[in-house]
Amino acid sequence: MDNTHYISSDVLSLENLQEILSHGKKLALSEEAKINIDKCREYLDQKMQSHSDPIYGINTGFGSLYNIKISNENLSKLQENLVKSHACGTGDEVPQDIVKMMLLLKIQSLSYGYSGVQLVTVERLIDFYNHDVLPVIYEQGSLGASGDLAPLAHLSLPLLGMGEVNFNGQKSQANEVLDQFGWQPIVLQSKEGLALLNGTQFMSAYGAHVLIKACKFSWLADLIGTISLEGFDGRKEPFNELIHMIRPHKGQVVTANRVNEFLDGSQIIEQPKQHVQDPYSFRCIPQVHGASKDAIDYVKKVFKTEINSVTDNPNVFIDNDQVISGGNFHGQPLALALDFLAIALSELGSISERRTYQLISGLRNLPPFLVNNPGLNSGFMIPQYTAASIASQNKQLCTPASADSIVSSNGQEDHVSMGANAATKALRVIDNLERILAIELMNASQAIEFRRPLQSSDFIESFLKTYRAEVPLVEEDRILHYDIEKTVVFLDSFVIEEDLLG
Repeated sequence: MDNTHYISSDVLSLENLQEILSHGKKLALSEEAKINIDKCREYLDQKMQSHSDPIYGINTGFGSLYNIKISNENLSKLQENLVKSHACGTGDEVPQDIVKMMLLLKIQSLSYGYSGVQLVTVERLIDFYNHDVLPVIYEQGSLGASGDLAPLAHLSLPLLGMGEVNFNGQKSQANEVLDQFGWQPIVLQSKEGLALLNGTQFMSAYGAHVLIKACKFSWLADLIGTISLEGFDGRKEPFNELIHMIRPHKGQVVTANRVNEFLDGSQIIEQPKQHVQDPYSFRCIPQVHGASKDAIDYVKKVFKTEINSVTDNPNVFIDNDQVISGGNFHGQPLALALDFLAIALSELGSISERRTYQLISGLRNLPPFLVNNPGLNSGFMIPQYTAASIASQNKQLCTPASADSIVSSNGQEDHVSMGANAATKALRVIDNLERILAIELMNASQAIEFRRPLQSSDFIESFLKTYRAEVPLVEEDRILHYDIEKTVVFLDSFVIEEDLLG
């Protein structure tokens, strides 16, 4: 079986991205992509031989230096200087799985034949991807307009035999790794540096990575919320489809249906209830989780468009005999979507923490802090503190980056998206959400033991049995840090059969 993904003009979806990465597929250019890349490069070379007028970024300086004409003999040096001078990233290193996603998305964008790069340049990026030669990139440095300049400069440095890469589990100088493979540094031609640096692949890779996790953790939030409902001896009426058919937001309907499926066959949900209503954190799971689902769906549409787009500048249109300078590198669509995504994920964590709080409050015949002999044992008192702290940090992280802008390049680049900051914040929010849900699962699984001998549904009982193999019931106080960490690993490795990205 061919384990190769061929880069082409076919629409690339989040499902494709997940499959390519999770199955370790290799990349190769389709014949269509090779032709498009070659034709564009040949056109640009001919254009430069016959054209003496300035074309931005090809025979001019960059940014506010756009009026300075560069002689033909210095065009290659111009592009090399661009990559070196723009490699100004700092802060923490970008996670390697996101770097790999950046490589894939940059290759995809360059393959359409509107960027004027050499075929050998794109093929070297594919070599990096296929051999896990992953450039060292830093989180801070992009304004999210003019492209993700600093991160993409670090992505591009190893093409020139410069910078650092992660390879075989260690950080190495790029030129040393190139020597191991017998690869010569690329000599950039006119426009190539700009094609590599202009683009939204930093924002896009972060966004795609977070979205894939968001779909999973939206599903897990529904499941863990349902287990909490059972532990709290909650009512099933708020999930009746009649309620949701008269307010049929898609996410709300999907959530209610999913909770009902999770509860199918449960003895706990069917037992007579002493209370008439549940708190909002249980009763409004369809409305709150559903709103986050709808936000995730919107963001998926934005990113599906983006990862199938050409986002460098200028763009080469062979059929129209034009090289046009525009602004496809501007990250505003992504910045707004990433801020929206962070808010939606933060809300899943916010309502999760409230359910945890209800479970430890000594209500509905549950012992205070979900432990026998409370007082001698503090039980689950402090994990709620931890969840509250994390939920509060998420609220702070949800201050929108996209509402900000700072003038750069002597006023030439006078409105920027700050989408890169929105992207790194969104990753922190979903990592925080995972920990909040882990703490809720610890509490919910503990609470449900106090409903015995009644059983929940077969599905929930099977899930809890698998979980209990990793994290045993808390009989008396122990160090719960380890339980949280084990639960995070459990959730991270849990495989969901349902297609969540479609």
